[in-house]
Amino acid sequence: MTGLRRFVVVLLGVTAILAVPPALAQDAPYLDPTLDVEMRVEDLLGRMTLDEKLGQMTLVEKNSITEESVTRFSIGGILSGGGGYPNPNTPEAWADMVDGFQAAALSTRLQIPLIYGVDAVHGHNNLSGATIFPHNVGLGAADNPELVRQIAEATAHEMIATGIYWNYAPVMAVPQDIRWGRTYEGFGEDTALVDRLSNAYLLGLQGTLGDPTSVLGTPKHYVGDGGTTWGTSDNGSIDRGDTRVDEATLRARHLAPYVNAVENGALSIMVSFSSWNGTPLHGHDFLVNEVLKGELGFDGFVVSDWGGVDLIADDYYDAVVTSVNAGVDMNMVPFNYPLYLEALAAGLENSDITLDRIDDAVRRILRAKFAMGLFEHPYSDRALIDEVGSDAHRALARQAVSESLVLLRNEDQALPIGADARVIFVAGQGADDIGMQSGGWTIEWQGTIGDSTPGTTILDGIRAAVATETAVHYNLFGRFNRVTDSEGNPVVADVGVVVIGELPYAEWFGDDAFLRIDPGDAATIERVRERSEKLVVVLLSGRPLIISDILFSADAFVAAWLPGTEGQGVADVLFGDQPFTGRLPYTWPRSIAQIPFDFENLPRDGCDAPLFPFGYGLTVEDSSSPWLDLAEACLTRGD
Repeated sequence: MTGLRRFVVVLLGVTAILAVPPALAQDAPYLDPTLDVEMRVEDLLGRMTLDEKLGQMTLVEKNSITEESVTRFSIGGILSGGGGYPNPNTPEAWADMVDGFQAAALSTRLQIPLIYGVDAVHGHNNLSGATIFPHNVGLGAADNPELVRQIAEATAHEMIATGIYWNYAPVMAVPQDIRWGRTYEGFGEDTALVDRLSNAYLLGLQGTLGDPTSVLGTPKHYVGDGGTTWGTSDNGSIDRGDTRVDEATLRARHLAPYVNAVENGALSIMVSFSSWNGTPLHGHDFLVNEVLKGELGFDGFVVSDWGGVDLIADDYYDAVVTSVNAGVDMNMVPFNYPLYLEALAAGLENSDITLDRIDDAVRRILRAKFAMGLFEHPYSDRALIDEVGSDAHRALARQAVSESLVLLRNEDQALPIGADARVIFVAGQGADDIGMQSGGWTIEWQGTIGDSTPGTTILDGIRAAVATETAVHYNLFGRFNRVTDSEGNPVVADVGVVVIGELPYAEWFGDDAFLRIDPGDAATIERVRERSEKLVVVLLSGRPLIISDILFSADAFVAAWLPGTEGQGVADVLFGDQPFTGRLPYTWPRSIAQIPFDFENLPRDGCDAPLFPFGYGLTVEDSSSPWLDLAEACLTRGD
């Protein structure tokens, strides 16, 4: 590689000497917003040196580059990964940071703005104080496309307040194996559901692309990331694994949402870490060039995932050449961008990459930037800072939480809880933990437990919902021995509420071969059961867990998914201020032995059937269900 570096330094030096850039005329056609986008693209492309073109194909993580280097290398994009926030983590600091990078880009000869991206997958979730909406699994349970569109629009406003006009969302995965750590990023297992909601999200982000309140969406991860096979990933699990299906299945199950995304104006699509039948998507000429760009007519740009190009070949030069020729237009490097620029230049010199291919990539990137209106409004709109975490956005999130809850069991009308209940016991870590109820991709990449960002916990919501005379007692482990009456006798609560579930995770850290309930959570349920007339269990999780052994320990059982910062929305439904309307976006297994499901031959009766089917969900008026009867019978038999 030493020889490669030495050669590229000479090449770039010669380029700078021989391709003397002309002075920019302020009346250059590409600066005229009244002209057609394609005219502006061709005018600008014709003015660019090779170095400027290669810079546009480069996307760098914000901590890995300086403003001076943005200018020097004509960098096309900057990103904040999960947890990539400034210090302090405030809207103003974000705006200052992003605007600083943008000013550096605009100080280049051609004044090409950079595009700054973030994974705002459930709100502007790296920003402290932003509204954190339910993860997509919850929105899938709600299945309200208009609500999803409004959530995306609110997210766009909070992003633009900080100068960011590019969102790595929506996820268009159709997860088929809930052991995958990214299951909660998918709207559900059903292609039609995913298509409907992910495209509503895309339209909400983009609105009229080019409008100052519009954000460029990025459907991801193209294609088949939700169909990978357990055991095929590098660590022996499933994330970034191999999707082993025939072409007809890939198209019908996984490609369909992208077809509509292209029709709905997508101009950025992120390629997947996963492979299809052994070939990595970052180097898949057929699926990217022939299908996406050719057959579907996608004329935007394809962006890599985080360092995804690096993984498709042992030799970095070969990896870069293969991915660029396979259709990856912008590389999320994210760290060693000089090495990437060297490899690109060497590929041209060696005729392994053609100048036509470079021009095609840059043309696609510029097309998106012009269509977005970046040349006209490149900076943050600080007038929108008041919308970050605003009451209106939190009310929207609260509504989404209420609509996402799925009632799995409600014996003897345990729900709704009466606001005038005499005593309520609340237990479980999930009851009073913003970080846990928000999940991964919240402030930090992996999320975090505790008060990671302002919001309302479920316990806060319960306390706000009850009458003044109601005594609400909280203990993490459900130990209420000290709660006694005036004579020292143990108090039995009218209702016990136990909030259990998964701790935050993201990507492969969440791959889970067993999907077990923590034994400590089961013990907490039993302790509160003994001290409560009625018991309600609320499950916080990014996917169905194996609950067969604890389902009948409670009078009511609620799947609340990962609701985000507005825990009041959970209380709204528990106390009957809002109805249960959510339906399962994933089939719920009776045992881990059923995973992965054979959806083409899924039993509908007997103990080989799932615990609950896709689309299941009770209302408070439902006192019984054939699925519950079957579950109880199978539990009694030990199946």
